Amino acid sequence: MDTLKLLSDQMALEPDGEPRISSSAPACFSPKEKDQAFVHPAQLPNGQKIMLLKTLLSSACERDCFYCPFRAGRDFRRATFNPDEFAGLFSKLNQSGAAEGVFLSSGLAGGGVRTMDKLLDTADILRKKHQYKGYLHLKIMPGSEKDQVYRAMQLADRVSINLEAPNTERLAKLAPHKVFMEELLRPLKWVEEIRRTVPAYKFWNGRWPSSVTQFVAGGSDESDLELLTTTNWLNKNVRLKRAYFSAFHPIRNTPLENKPAVDPMREHRLYQASFLLRDYGFDLEDLPFTDSSNLPLNADPKQAWAQLYLVNRPIEINKAEKRELIRIPGIGLKGADAILNARRLNKLRDLSSLKKLGIIAERAAPYVLLDGRKSDQQLVLF
Repeated sequence: MDTLKLLSDQMALEPDGEPRISSSAPACFSPKEKDQAFVHPAQLPNGQKIMLLKTLLSSACERDCFYCPFRAGRDFRRATFNPDEFAGLFSKLNQSGAAEGVFLSSGLAGGGVRTMDKLLDTADILRKKHQYKGYLHLKIMPGSEKDQVYRAMQLADRVSINLEAPNTERLAKLAPHKVFMEELLRPLKWVEEIRRTVPAYKFWNGRWPSSVTQFVAGGSDESDLELLTTTNWLNKNVRLKRAYFSAFHPIRNTPLENKPAVDPMREHRLYQASFLLRDYGFDLEDLPFTDSSNLPLNADPKQAWAQLYLVNRPIEINKAEKRELIRIPGIGLKGADAILNARRLNKLRDLSSLKKLGIIAERAAPYVLLDGRKSDQQLVLF
C-alpha cells in the first residue's frame, strides 16, 4: 500500500470522469471513502459514480517535461510495480469494494514501446487472470506503436494521450523532448482510424473505447483560442469524447517552479466553452474572446454570447427549434427537450412553467419571450 500511495500521489494532475461545476465532493460518497488517499470519486460519461483508483505503474521517467512532478532528475522517491503485482493489488481493492475502477498511467522508462507493453500486460492480467470486468482507462505512452494502440482499445473502456499544449510551438515550452505530431497527435488519429475500420464487437464489452486528452492550461503561455481551436479540431476529426483542462500550478524543483499559478477560473471557463463547441452548436467565432484571445474570467461564455445577440432579439420559447433553445442561458440539452415536449400540450406563458421543467428560469428570462411577451414576473426578477 505504501508503494501505491507513493505512485497515486503523482496523479493529481490527471483528471478523469466528468469535470464538476462545483468543487464540493458529491454527497453519495462517505467520509471514509473520501479519506482514501489513492482512490477518488469520479463520474463516468454515463452518469455513473464510482470510486476510481488513479495511479502510475512507475514514477521512473526518462523525460524532462518542465512542469511534471516526476520528470527525470527531480529529487523525490520513486516507485515501480511490475504488471502482475499491480494487477493482484488492484484486484483485492476491487473485490473489497474500495476501488470500482482504475485509471492507469506510467512514467516513461526504456522508451514508449517498452513502457506501453508493461501497461498492456497489466491490463491483460486484470482482464484475463483476475476476470476484472469494470472500468479501465489506459494511458497511451508517447511513441507507442499502432498495434499497441489497437490492443489498448481491446482492453480498455477509455484510452488517452495528453497533448499538454495546443501545438508544436507551445509544447516546446512545456516538454522539449516530446514530438507533438508524431508522438502525441498521431495515436489519437490511430484511435479514430481503428474505430472507423474495425467493428465494435471486437473491442471490450462490444464497444469502441472513448478517447480523451488533457491540456495544461497556461503552462506554455498559450491563449484560450489556441486551446479551443485544437479541441474543436479534435472533436470534429477524431471524435474526442472530452478535452480536460488542468490549470497550471508550479511544482517545486522543476524549471517552472517560479511561474505563477493559473487562476482556476480559467480552467472552468475552458470547460464551459468546450461544451458549447461540442454539444451546443457553437462555433469558435461565437465565443466571446478578448483582445488577448482569452475568455473573460468574469463571464460565462454562453451568457456573454447571449448578452451580445439575444438581449435585443429574445427567442420565443413556444416557436424556437432545439438548436435555438440550447443557446439560451439556463437551458441545457435536457431542458430543451422538456420544453419541446411540454409545448405540444400547452403554450408556455410564464417563468413558473419553465421552472417546472427544470429550467433555470432566472437566467433565461432576459433572453426569451413567452407567448410573445416578457411577463411581469420576468421583469420583477431584474
